Amino acid sequence: MDIWFFVMELVMLLGGAFLLGALAQRLGQSPILGYLLAGIIVGPLLFNTAAVNQASELGVALLLFSIGLEFSFKQLMKMGRMAFGGGTLQVVMTMLVVTLALFSMVGLPRALTLGAILALSSTTMVLRLLVDRVEIDSVKGRTCLAILLLQDIAIVPLVLMVSFFTPAAAEMNIGLHILKMTLSVIGLATVLYLLLYYLAPILLSEAKLFANRELTVLLSIAVGFGAAWAAHKLHLSPALGAFVAGMLLGESPFATQVRADIGSMRIIMVTLFFVSVGMQAKPMWFVTHLPWIALVSMLVLMLKTVIIYGVTRLFSLDNRQALATGITLSQVGEFSFVLAAAARSGDVLTTDTVDLLVSVIIVLMLVTPYLINHADTFTERLLALISHRKPLAADLSSSIQPVPANQVLVVGLGPAGRQVVKTLVAHRLEPVLIDVNPKSRDYARQQGLRLHLGDAGHEEILMHAGLADVCMAVVTIPDPHAAVQVVAMIRRLRPQLPIAVRCRYNRHMADLQEAGADIVVDEEITMGDMLSRQIVEHLIDESGALVACHRCGQTPK
Repeated sequence: MDIWFFVMELVMLLGGAFLLGALAQRLGQSPILGYLLAGIIVGPLLFNTAAVNQASELGVALLLFSIGLEFSFKQLMKMGRMAFGGGTLQVVMTMLVVTLALFSMVGLPRALTLGAILALSSTTMVLRLLVDRVEIDSVKGRTCLAILLLQDIAIVPLVLMVSFFTPAAAEMNIGLHILKMTLSVIGLATVLYLLLYYLAPILLSEAKLFANRELTVLLSIAVGFGAAWAAHKLHLSPALGAFVAGMLLGESPFATQVRADIGSMRIIMVTLFFVSVGMQAKPMWFVTHLPWIALVSMLVLMLKTVIIYGVTRLFSLDNRQALATGITLSQVGEFSFVLAAAARSGDVLTTDTVDLLVSVIIVLMLVTPYLINHADTFTERLLALISHRKPLAADLSSSIQPVPANQVLVVGLGPAGRQVVKTLVAHRLEPVLIDVNPKSRDYARQQGLRLHLGDAGHEEILMHAGLADVCMAVVTIPDPHAAVQVVAMIRRLRPQLPIAVRCRYNRHMADLQEAGADIVVDEEITMGDMLSRQIVEHLIDESGALVACHRCGQTPK
């Protein structure tokens, strides 16, 4: 295949995604709708069926690698009962209901596979829309995040489960097959762990890694593609390999900066994924089977809303928040494509069944922005219909969960930042630290504090540092332009959060205030005040008499 012909096709595909995404944005819709439509319209004109399948597999692998980077075991542990209890119960209950409903028609293996596919929601779409709506730190946002984190990690055993149902596995000893697949996953994870936690730090010191950020991008892409290729060779899902690589890289010592450095590349990954999803649509098949697609889509929306509502009610959410969470997570997501692809390649599901699933997933993704944007309105109307009361206006402010009162984000660990940390600790407040200097890790370790290495001007680093959990932010970095960028980013992500910032030069004070700082400590004015006090104390004695000339050997007349 001519490489320049492929480049032309890729340019047309990305160009179509840009134009339709911009049009969707102009019409007040999510750009994701434009990406999906670009795949549906432009994809079939450029690629044949085999190329579409290969492109979609690559798109899923790229997306799952980026999701793996965002995944955090520490965050999962922090979510506690809702993640482990609520998330697990939601996946199990969805699989159980679907299996019981379809067991008599399609048999146990296919019923379980369909249940697993429908149990998973879209991490990418939900979190992105919640962040855009500044709802990620609400009760609904935190609950969605907890359930999605558990769903993300559940993809590993679910893919292995589907592999057990293939005809090839049926011909093998089931115990031997389970052992083989398990050892393959463990082996791949072990090799990646040794590479990222032992070999990479030896070959490349942290200081050099942070000084030359191109190297973090090269390392990330090499690990992601390498893991996908290795998984393919081990007869595992390439997307699963990419996801495992992303998870391990996301927990590595340089994870925070890696997330920021490949931010732009992640945008390309997400775009290609949604375009590849649209490319899998078969317009003629879709039109022919439209009634079935609409029926299944409605059933999935209702089933998942009811199950998630019930599960979250068990974990003490009120009716309003539980129902809003159910509506927000009622779609089927990107991990479902991994399971569907594994089921199709392993002859677990028929081609028509997979086509129906793909069509349903696309329909649900198309309506997801509407569901999330109007989840509170739908909730009020449904509750009003049930209780025969007048619906209330959606009150987003009431959905904000109180954040801990003792956590303060401190950006920058120079002398000023360390003094702030010392004062906070003395007053029994918990500093959460961000700094770009790897040497700050020793200081944080000595003080027993949490440190996130990276540039606080990036949204990803702020969110992973726990911006949603702090009661105040203090920016102490000396660079005025970087400080403005950090303040503006914090203000966009947490509109009501108090922000204090250090200002080295008076001429930058207005810029910091305009960026959203509530408290600006001007070093020039502060230094002038301190210097004036010191001068006066030096020149005037306790009685108020001028003593400067006496001290220099002269007596005033």
